[in-house]
Amino acid sequence: MAESKRGKGLREGYSTGSCAAAAAKAAALLQLTRTAPEAVTINLPIGGRATFRVQQCHLGADWASASIIKDAGDDPDCTHGAEIVAELSLRGEPGIGIEGGAGVGRITKPGLGIAIGQASITRVPRRMISESVGEALALGGYGGARVLITVPHGEELAKRTMNTRLGIVGGISILGTSGIVKPYSTAAYKVSIVQAIDVATAIGLDEVVLTTGGRSEEYAMRHFRLREEAFVQMGDWVGFALTYLAKKRIGKVSIAGMIGKLSKVANGDLHTHASRSDVDLDGLAALAASCGADAETMQAVRRSNTAREAQEIVLAQDVVGFFDQVAERVAGRCHAYVKGAFTVQCILTDSDGAVLGRATA
Repeated sequence: MAESKRGKGLREGYSTGSCAAAAAKAAALLQLTRTAPEAVTINLPIGGRATFRVQQCHLGADWASASIIKDAGDDPDCTHGAEIVAELSLRGEPGIGIEGGAGVGRITKPGLGIAIGQASITRVPRRMISESVGEALALGGYGGARVLITVPHGEELAKRTMNTRLGIVGGISILGTSGIVKPYSTAAYKVSIVQAIDVATAIGLDEVVLTTGGRSEEYAMRHFRLREEAFVQMGDWVGFALTYLAKKRIGKVSIAGMIGKLSKVANGDLHTHASRSDVDLDGLAALAASCGADAETMQAVRRSNTAREAQEIVLAQDVVGFFDQVAERVAGRCHAYVKGAFTVQCILTDSDGAVLGRATA
């Protein structure tokens, strides 16, 4: 495992790209010295260096392999504990050739910045691998090497990611722009939003459905007859997703979710995490009153503990038009936020997926 000593509180880890680079350097040192290194140190894109303990080494007649166990720190990353393996063979001509083997995904759709048919090893990890192997080769005077990255059980791990929808098949991606993994990283979530939108637009889709999570997406798929690439889980990052969609010149965006988060959007909060915004129960009570709710119902909504409880009160009192009004405000807020760059539709569902309200702006 790599040792992470950055910062305080939650422990940071290292990306699959860093692990691949460390494994490749270890394999190069083994091939050059015929001695298995116990640990290797590489440069990080974010600055500084990191040391990784080598898990396994194997030496053949004209090749060597080494592996690193990924330590994601305190981030709930499905690749935490994965073994990243690099097999390396030396060659006389200059340059480092990098390929992905078993357990590394392969690109089948456009929009990800990697050619269709190529291994899903992104630009920064490729540079890290080349630089790390280059450091080792400089010690032995060799011109170049061929590196094959594999991930045992990578195909199974990939089932817990969005890779298949993005068109990455057969395994996980070798990723990382900083070299480190920050626990519960918002940057990582934003990257997933960008990738999903890039794939949708690259295959020619002009309509995207933004959902607040997995359950909302499941319900949205019942109501929109669109390809699965059209569905993007934006989580709490409403404003970020809308801004990026405007840059991509999409034609229509639908927002699908439940009352908790969508009531926040209706109130103008385009980042819906609980730490950043609260449900405006007074606002929901006033909206209920505008739809004909009596004073007692209005007060009950105001005293609710959650938006979900307010929803149940409105349903029990049959306040007509309330949920359509919430949806209308969501659509209007989002449409105004992107200055009319695209049509916005909102569908508000209950916790079982039934549509409560719908509106378009």
